[in-house]
Amino acid sequence: MTGIDAKARTPWGRILLVWLTISALMLVINWHNIAMSRFLDPDDTLRLVQVRDLVGGQGWFDLHQYRINPGDAPVMHWSRLVDVPIALVILLVRPLLGQPLAEHVAVVVVPLLTLLALMAVVGRMAYRLFDREIAGFACLSLGFSPLLLAQFQPLRVDHHAWQIVSVMFALAALMHRDPRKGGVLAGCGIAFGLSVSLEVLPFSALIGAVLLLRWLRDPAQRWWLPAYLATLAAGLAVLFAATRGFGDLGPKCDVVSPAYMLFFAVAALGALGAASRPKLPPVAVVGLLGLAGAVGLGLFAWQAPKCLAGPFGNLDPLVREYWYANVLEGRPFWMQPKALAIAPLLQGIVALFATLHLWRKSAGDRRSWWLDYLLLFGGSLLAGLFVWRSMAFVGAMSALPIAWLLGRLLVRFRATEKASAKIALGFAAIFALLPATPVVFARMVVPENTLDTNGQIRESTCDLDQSAYALNALPRATVFAPVDIGPSLLDRTPDSVVATGHHRGQAGMRDVIQAFIGPEAQAHAIVRRHNARYVVLCTDLGEPKLYAAKAPQGFMAQMLAGKVPGWLRDVPLKGVPSTFRVWQVVG
Repeated sequence: MTGIDAKARTPWGRILLVWLTISALMLVINWHNIAMSRFLDPDDTLRLVQVRDLVGGQGWFDLHQYRINPGDAPVMHWSRLVDVPIALVILLVRPLLGQPLAEHVAVVVVPLLTLLALMAVVGRMAYRLFDREIAGFACLSLGFSPLLLAQFQPLRVDHHAWQIVSVMFALAALMHRDPRKGGVLAGCGIAFGLSVSLEVLPFSALIGAVLLLRWLRDPAQRWWLPAYLATLAAGLAVLFAATRGFGDLGPKCDVVSPAYMLFFAVAALGALGAASRPKLPPVAVVGLLGLAGAVGLGLFAWQAPKCLAGPFGNLDPLVREYWYANVLEGRPFWMQPKALAIAPLLQGIVALFATLHLWRKSAGDRRSWWLDYLLLFGGSLLAGLFVWRSMAFVGAMSALPIAWLLGRLLVRFRATEKASAKIALGFAAIFALLPATPVVFARMVVPENTLDTNGQIRESTCDLDQSAYALNALPRATVFAPVDIGPSLLDRTPDSVVATGHHRGQAGMRDVIQAFIGPEAQAHAIVRRHNARYVVLCTDLGEPKLYAAKAPQGFMAQMLAGKVPGWLRDVPLKGVPSTFRVWQVVG
């Protein structure tokens, strides 16, 4: 990007210092959870189970979870790309520490190293745009973005952090001076992100739209878009072959599959064709690209018609009502607990106005850059309002404008001698950085699985992660349990479960839900059909309460009321709280 000059002094010392400081704080805040290996989300737990299976000898291309719904085990949609760093750390330290401690080290170290990667990208961007001091502020601001930092804290080993890194890498690539090289780098970043999760799809479209605007503003910039799309299409194909293989080429709606790759390939061909004719008027450029997109979408619909409804469009209605509709992070802003949602939104709005100011005051290439960033930021903020988990991307993108704002406030703070002005500037800096401080600590200290069905934080005395170990005193078996506690049972025991909260296993999820909301006789039949030997409940978690509230005459409501049927026999276990209940199926 013309006009952004390298500075004589590098920012890496400050970036490393901020990373070490924030990492140390997160280790202290999370120390109890770390010591107890208490994961903050069932997805993190199941991710470790998947990696454990991999290092234990399960095939690279075999993504079955054989202990979920035995006999009809689901194939997980999660990418091996996320498994690799966790597995590498385990394999590296296992000879010295043994398997359990090696896993413990991996789930602490990998999220922090991922945070370092993010800070390296964001800090480098801030350094090129501003200076070394602002680079440090940018990394610091990442540490005060609650929804962002929640994805990088120790024990958070699911895929969300890598998505954020991939998108920010792509945005950094947009600063490149060479359209072809920058487009290639951006395509690599988004190809990686999409291969990790289709949640990056809206950002791939936003970047494509911005690159089209660059083309329309200046035909000399036309190679940005074809380089981006061609690399994206090729990268998806390479990563698909490397992580999925060719054993199943059927249409899949929740991961990159041939239908998605075909769409991007057609779009890339259209962009390459249009860019090869430099004298095309803007209307013709838009028309050709629109035609290529329409053809690509038509081929996508032909290859995977069900996927037009989205990754969850074909979810079972019962599973959608009792599970998917209650996943808070997939809901819009207005359905979030206000105590947790207002602060991140305020932070995003502050950053948006700071970005707007940076665009208005800049000139030349820098002004064009900030316009692109403003459009990307606005699109991301809009996406976050409708899908709350996308606000983590907003947190990452906020780092640059908030860092600039802090730098300006610091300049004024140093320049003034009035105590009242210094106090006002100090409060302004706190407002820019800290509107979300209570949320940071709430999300770190309180596990997500203690949120009830309305998103309200509630206490649980079940101590699931430790109580589950008590099942190891019983013979190995299939356990019938609510879906949210399934991953912990898989992690802590050699047992199998009928379902976990993952849509690829929706057949088992439907059976679990039907059993718990239906009459006792129906529950008995379903439990027997799955050859489950035990029924296990954490009676004070949100999921059992949801079933009981929606079906007051159902099996779960009866169990919570102490009305246990004769085909279940209580199994007393030592050292577990009364809210952790186990019954053996005897009839």
